Order: sequence, then C-alpha cells, then structure tokens
Amino acid sequence: MENRADVVFVGAGIMSLTLATIIRQLEPRWKLVVIEQMPDVAMESSHGWNNAGTGHSALCELNYTPETDDGSIATEKAVEINQQFQISRQFWSWLVESGQIPDPSKFIRQSPHMSLVFGEENIDFLRRRFEALREHPLFAGMEFSEDPAEIATWAPLVVDGRLKSEPIAATRVVSGSDVDFGVLSVELAKQLQHDGVEFYFEHRVADLSRSESGWNVEVRHQLGETPFWVDADFVFVGAGGAALSLLQNAGIREIRGYGGFPVSGEWLKCDNEDVVERHNAKVYGLAEIGAPPMSIPHLDRRSVEGHESLMFGPYAGFTPKFLKNGSFADLFGSLRWHNIGPMLAVAVQNLGLLRYLIKEVFASRQKRLEALYRFYPDANPEDWVRAVAGQRVQIIKPDRKRVGVLQFGTEVVASADGSIAGLLGASPGASTAAAIMLEVLEDCFPQRIDGWTEKIREMVPSYRVAGSEHTDVMIQQMFHTAAVLKL
Repeated sequence: MENRADVVFVGAGIMSLTLATIIRQLEPRWKLVVIEQMPDVAMESSHGWNNAGTGHSALCELNYTPETDDGSIATEKAVEINQQFQISRQFWSWLVESGQIPDPSKFIRQSPHMSLVFGEENIDFLRRRFEALREHPLFAGMEFSEDPAEIATWAPLVVDGRLKSEPIAATRVVSGSDVDFGVLSVELAKQLQHDGVEFYFEHRVADLSRSESGWNVEVRHQLGETPFWVDADFVFVGAGGAALSLLQNAGIREIRGYGGFPVSGEWLKCDNEDVVERHNAKVYGLAEIGAPPMSIPHLDRRSVEGHESLMFGPYAGFTPKFLKNGSFADLFGSLRWHNIGPMLAVAVQNLGLLRYLIKEVFASRQKRLEALYRFYPDANPEDWVRAVAGQRVQIIKPDRKRVGVLQFGTEVVASADGSIAGLLGASPGASTAAAIMLEVLEDCFPQRIDGWTEKIREMVPSYRVAGSEHTDVMIQQMFHTAAVLKL
C-alpha cells in the first residue's frame, strides 16, 4: 500500500502530539500521519506512572541552579526552563479556551513545589538560591524557612518524627503544578483524530530512506509484519529512547557521534488515603554525589488518571533497553563506528556515575526505605510498594574534539535540509514540549515560519516577542494561564 503524507510523526507521545496539534492549526490541509508501536496513545515515557509530572519550571529542582566557582548561584538555566514551561502553559490555555480540552483539571492541578535540604552547608546553599531567584518576576512568591514548625504547615510528613535538633530548610512556591502528560496526550489525540489525522497503532517504523520529496517510511504491523510505505515531506521522530536508533537508521550526518546512555528508574508508591491526604506538594531534595539529575529524590503527591497517590524516588537503575517495552539489544544495536569513541570517553569520564548506578541496582529494599525515611521519618514500610518508572536515555554527544560528553536535558537533532528531526534526551522534556516543538518548526521550516508567526501567537502570545516587552507579556500570561488552567 502506497501513501502520501505531508508529515509523519513517529510515536504518539506528548512531543509528537504537541507538534501535530500546532501544525494542524498552521496548515489545516496538510495530511498528517502518526505511527505508534503500542496499542494506544502515551503508553511509554508520557504516561503518568512513567513520568514525574512535575511541570518542570525550576521552582524546586536544585540542579538547575548550580553553585559557580566564585560561590554565586547561576540562575540562567532555571529562568530558561521556567520560560519554556510558561510557553507550555500558554499553549494549554489556548487548548482550553478554544474548546479542544473542555476541562483543564483532567490533566493539570495546583501542587506547591518545595525544595528540602538537610545540614548547615546545604541550608546555606538553599538560602543563597532563594536570594538569587526571589526578585525575578517568574519566581515571585517563593518562600524560605528554616523553622520546622512552619515547614510542617507546608508538608507535615517531612517534619513528623524528625529530631528537633536536625537543621533543615525549605523553599516553597504555592503556584507549582502537577501534570498528567498521559491524559493530556489522550486529549490531544482525540482532537487530532476528530480533525482527520491518521493514527496507526501497533505499527512500527522499520526503515527510513530518502525519496524525491523527502522520506520513504516503511511501516510494519507489530503482529503480522505486514508492510506499507508512506512517502513524507517531513518526518518527526518523537519516539522517546528509540529516537536515536531511528535517526541513525535514517543516516543523517547530524546524528554522527551521538550515543545514548539508558537509565531506568523505580518508585516507592503509597495509596494509603490517610497518608496521601496529609501531603499536598512536590518536595525535591539534592541528588547524591555522582547521581544523574533524573535521580534527584522527591516526595510527590501525584494525580494519575484521577487516582491520588504518593510517590518517592526515583531509584536509578540500569538496563540496556531504550524503552520500557524495548529490547535488551537496544544499547548494543545503537553502536556505530562514529559513536564508539565518544561513548568510551564518557564511560571513562563518568566512573563515579557507573559506580552509583551499580550500587543502586543492587540496593536492598531496606536501603531504599532509608532514603524514604530521610524525607518522611514516620513512613510505614507496609504502605509503600515498588513501581517501575519509565526508561530514559541520556544524550552522549561529541564535542569539538570528537570526545564524548554526557549531556543531561533534551536536544533537537535535525537534518541540514530540515526534512527530518528528532528529540533526544530526558528531563525537563514533556514540561517544555510546546517550546521545543516551536524550535523544531523554526529549524525545519525557516521559509514558512514568518508566515506562521501571527497564528502561533494566537496559541502562544509570548512567541517572538523581544526585550522588556517579552517579560511584560510573560508575566501577564502567567496570571492569565493560572486563571484559565484553574491554578
């Protein structure tokens, strides 16, 4: 069977569906096709139990504000991520106001964001971080306290049972949020299907080859391996950890030297209603020395598909799979002559990380409970069960000297002609989906972007607004989106 499409999206997660929604508004006549190997939408990295759902805005994530050599706190990354999250909020608000998602409470709710630290040295760091951020408009309303009694009013579980002599400190931003990206993805898919976008579930992309117009995409059914082909002008690979292998398969020069380092994770999950009702916040701490940023411990109240739970973790682990439902051969299958050097260099440079992961893999349940007790001293171990989190593939990329660098975060890799692009990496990921997808449009459709700007601003009012006016629009939109999203 031969098909023509203007755009093919590989993967039916939050990234592909966000981009598809934007393109459907910009070019309603284009034919859009979504290929997903799972039976339904958002069953991998975007699903609620596979995703931290923090609504990453750097309000509580301490790794986004590192201490510099001179002792000051670097805030640039935190501000950038917060701005990206505000773009997502603007886009989601437009979805609500345009009637595409009638009830925002289906996927987002208010959840205060807290940072919690122990010991005088860490308290000093948190205090300086607070002072560095408090005057920025995007972080207005941040509170700081070293008083256990006050912290107990914010999050009683982290104080109950703790020695009064133990020095602790916390910051809080009440306007934080909890996001169920799985539900949001489902809502986007419903609207896209209503608008005529074609979805092929339980199908995988087996091959990508150049064609006269763009790309010839070979698609096979997961069960019978029955093939069909789609000739596409543009391909977006939003396939989570599988994006690396698919971009390699396409043979684009821009992916050379890139590798992936898979990191798995597990949570401890509590469904005891009495415990859940006493904690309404996302409380982030500091990562262990050598731990990847995605392993920063946090005690979260989560709402996933309408069910309220507490989650603590994640506990890092290792598997060579690139997807939770992937193959143990994924890591080895991604090896190429051009990325073996960078991957070996990263292994040598990050021996501490490897030791940390090995320790985590073999950690006993008691060791994991001890980490929970650090945040929740009175935790009853019988209330907490193991839950497997989603798989993340951290980026390994070559630097100017072709030596590998382990990069935490997300990155768009696009071909020089703009005919194919894919997203690599992990956190903050889903929370910044709208901003990242606008970056994809700018990189891959430079000749069209000016003509699209007015329409994009209907969806994202701060888009391409520069200078002080950008700050004014961003602040105005913070209040507007809070009202629309009921935050």
